[in-house]
Amino acid sequence: MFPLRTRVPTWPPHKYMKLLEKMRQQKLLSTTLLLATLCLGIVIGTLINTGVQAQRGQTAAPDATPLVLPKAAAVGNEFTKLARALDPSVVNITAEVTAKAPSGRGKQKDAEPDADANDDADGDANDLFRRFFGGPNGGGGGLPQMPRRREQSGTGFIVDKNGYIITNNHVVDGVDRIKVKLHGDDTEYRAKLIGADRETDIAVIKIDAKRALTPVVIGNADGVQVGDWSVAIGSPFGLEATVTAGIVSAIGRENVGGQFQRFIQTDAAINPGNSGGPLLNIKGEVIGINTMIATQSGGYQGIGFALPVNTAVRVYNQIIRDGRVTRGSIGISWQREIKPETLKALGVERGVIVGEVRKGGPADQGGIKPDDIITGINGQAIKDGEDLVSRVAEMAVGSQAALNIDREGKKLTLNVTIQDRTKVFSDDPRVVGESVTPNGGATPESAQVKFGISIRAAAPDELELTPDKRGVVVTRVEPDSFADEIGMMEKDIMISINRQPVGSVDDIRRIQQGLKAGDAVAFRVVRPTPARAKGAPRTVTMFLSGTLPQN
Repeated sequence: MFPLRTRVPTWPPHKYMKLLEKMRQQKLLSTTLLLATLCLGIVIGTLINTGVQAQRGQTAAPDATPLVLPKAAAVGNEFTKLARALDPSVVNITAEVTAKAPSGRGKQKDAEPDADANDDADGDANDLFRRFFGGPNGGGGGLPQMPRRREQSGTGFIVDKNGYIITNNHVVDGVDRIKVKLHGDDTEYRAKLIGADRETDIAVIKIDAKRALTPVVIGNADGVQVGDWSVAIGSPFGLEATVTAGIVSAIGRENVGGQFQRFIQTDAAINPGNSGGPLLNIKGEVIGINTMIATQSGGYQGIGFALPVNTAVRVYNQIIRDGRVTRGSIGISWQREIKPETLKALGVERGVIVGEVRKGGPADQGGIKPDDIITGINGQAIKDGEDLVSRVAEMAVGSQAALNIDREGKKLTLNVTIQDRTKVFSDDPRVVGESVTPNGGATPESAQVKFGISIRAAAPDELELTPDKRGVVVTRVEPDSFADEIGMMEKDIMISINRQPVGSVDDIRRIQQGLKAGDAVAFRVVRPTPARAKGAPRTVTMFLSGTLPQN
């Protein structure tokens, strides 16, 4: 084995010196480049910082003075005070209702009652006017849909510290549950219906807040004048405690709503959801209940209508006393549109030309005949038919009225006894429409037993479907009620209860009075059937029965 040897080159000394010199030059060059780079960065940073400082020191608008916010201070005015005072008294109402599937039929217009009223229907003129409340609109066509629960909203105002609230009937009519919220209170109160009047669209509901509430101040609408300030408070589109102001545009508006409605017209902005809220004067007194709007779009277009508070007060007082509204009647019909020339030709300046006289009614018993002209009542002149109806409706049932009559130029005074309008016209479904509800609002006669239905008198074409040409029509069945449990349905025609014939709302009350919890009850009903093959029966007659539950 020979040892491994490494050979080291041998260079002359002058070559080593050149190599070392070259390495020093390269190191010096690298150091110089590094220092130059650092210096350049410092210079650039300095320039940028200097530019920024220079920019900050400059003023874009040297002649402008900076704005300064003052200390917060409420300006306040009469509207501010009014809104603050009414905050605790105006409530938001949410009603739960089971929406029906669209039927595909065109909208039907309610017929005009001719009970101490007129023979003329309003035609299509009122299609422009709509009662309103918030909530989703009904759907259109398409495949049939199952009923679904939805919510609709409205407004009301407290009139009694114990929780009594006035609102519109159409806000709570036919709903399953009523919920109320007070402004500034997150609690959701369940409300019960005390009573309602469909003819004036007024309803009374009650909540139990476990504390005294703040009622509104009631004004007198007789003092309202065109041009007065008016303020509307409500929950348009669900926006609680919304305040809008305007003026009273007109008073005594007729031919807009029902027979017993004379509206205050206002241009204070009101929209869907304001329904049932108060219309106030500049003093903060309630002068009306916002009920309708004139619209072609479904929203505010500068014309709103409020029912005068005087009418609402009369309805409210009857509801809290009796649970229902009773109106007097003399049992006649009359023609609304009478030209002055007609009366002048008949020898009178003003009055009401009698059309039909209800057989067996007060006028018939008092000797009034068709074509008689009623010119006064109890010594006071009658302006027109609306004036006559209004005065008679407010008279107590059983009271006497002295009617001044012009009969072919001969002056007479005939006495009539005022009767209940619903009894005088008991066979007219456009006049009669009583509710029997499971959650309050029942009349004393029906308070013991509550079937859970709403009913009305049957129309002539409906009576033709029944064996004995009598019955009452079920217009609504309350969910989870006794009637619902036994399978009763809307449009059923009830003809007997426990073999006792049923031909009117009073029959229902009379039979209810004799029933108690635990009794067996059998309803005999006629149920219209859907269209079938030619020759198929139009109705099915059946018994629906069950045991009355404990209240």
